[in-house]
Amino acid sequence: MYSLLLFMRYNMAGYKIKTNRAAAKRFKKKKSEGFKRGKAYKSHILTKKNRKRKRSLREIVMVDDSNMKQVKRLLPNT
Repeated sequence: MYSLLLFMRYNMAGYKIKTNRAAAKRFKKKKSEGFKRGKAYKSHILTKKNRKRKRSLREIVMVDDSNMKQVKRLLPNT
């Protein structure tokens, strides 16, 4: 048992941190500090939303500072 723990300790040292692939498809890194993202609520039930609202949903916005820590954890290699 002890040899297994020793084996795991020394061989896991080179473990690569993996990027969350779902997050990689949703967020893109900007040159400045920050990530850009698309807005939600624009994929279906569009008939009840007015033209102005649908137009504003097309915009790309920056990730808020309150969510930045979580996004950085999901995308460690960016």
